[in-house]
Amino acid sequence: MSKKAIGVAIVGFGGMGNQHSEMMTGVPRLKLIGTFDIKEERQVAAKGKGLKAYPSFEAVLADPAIDVVLIATPNDLHKDIAIQAMRAGKNVICEKPVCLNSTELAAILAVADETGKMFQVHQNRRWDEDFLVVKKLFDEKLIGEVFHIETRVQGSRGIPGDWRRLAHQGGGMMLDWGVHLLDRICVMIPGKITQVFCRLNFPTREEVDEGFHVFLTFEHGKTVMVEVGTRNFLSLPLWYVSGTTGTAIIQDWSLSGKIMRLESFDDMDATPIVAGAGLTKTMAPRDDETATEGPLPRVQADVRDFYRNVIDVVEGKAEPIIKNTEVMRVMKLMEACFLSHKTGQVVRFE
Repeated sequence: MSKKAIGVAIVGFGGMGNQHSEMMTGVPRLKLIGTFDIKEERQVAAKGKGLKAYPSFEAVLADPAIDVVLIATPNDLHKDIAIQAMRAGKNVICEKPVCLNSTELAAILAVADETGKMFQVHQNRRWDEDFLVVKKLFDEKLIGEVFHIETRVQGSRGIPGDWRRLAHQGGGMMLDWGVHLLDRICVMIPGKITQVFCRLNFPTREEVDEGFHVFLTFEHGKTVMVEVGTRNFLSLPLWYVSGTTGTAIIQDWSLSGKIMRLESFDDMDATPIVAGAGLTKTMAPRDDETATEGPLPRVQADVRDFYRNVIDVVEGKAEPIIKNTEVMRVMKLMEACFLSHKTGQVVRFE
């Protein structure tokens, strides 16, 4: 006997809603039934894909064929939609950032507990290969014990001209990109974060942050720098990872980059070189006998595993991949970043 398909409706059929509709294609037993969006042109686009265009959100909730409501609206609408959907008996997938603050998230999670319905946030960038390569380096100590990581995303187009530039709708780069980069760091590095320092930047005087620098210190001494910029006409590497026996660099999403590994400590007292107006032994380069260059490892991943997990969670067969405790930790970490910027001080976190 074939198992029942899991019916899905997407609320908000813009860029991310469309991407979800594409990514769900081919996932067995996950059936995208329809969408609801307040913009008529998006309703027309949904019909063009053979989907049902619901006349209202209430119509979505009234359809017994819908098991899961996927929220892909602007951030300020997530909380009310999620709560209404769960109280109507629907499971919920929510785009990131889950909402505007930890108080709103606590209200959502209280209703998830009250109703027993799945609430899971779509943190798709946990499946980015560049992140998974760094996680492999970290977990398997391929460059020794990693002690410092720099992770960044830089572009030159400024903030898109939509809700992302509006504070009341949860715009700004911390909530748009910071939520991804901080989430991945928290997933990868175990232990408590003890210190947070953040500087937001506003180069063209937008009402929301156009980029930021965040500096994290973990209880075991590991440090991380997280950077996002939207006015960078020459971009720095996505990742720069420092270990006790090597360094890794990933330049871009095509995974151009390399690893330099230490082979021998024999030449710790190097011959001095001329550096600018002086001499240095400390910064003298290594020769091929003591350090070798090699390619980055590769990690295969399929972001559709997220949707497969949703099916198993709805059927009571598995725990969510994206745990709500992790989502809350990242939300509070972003709040610590905002507080650090406001006060100009290092913030104690955990």
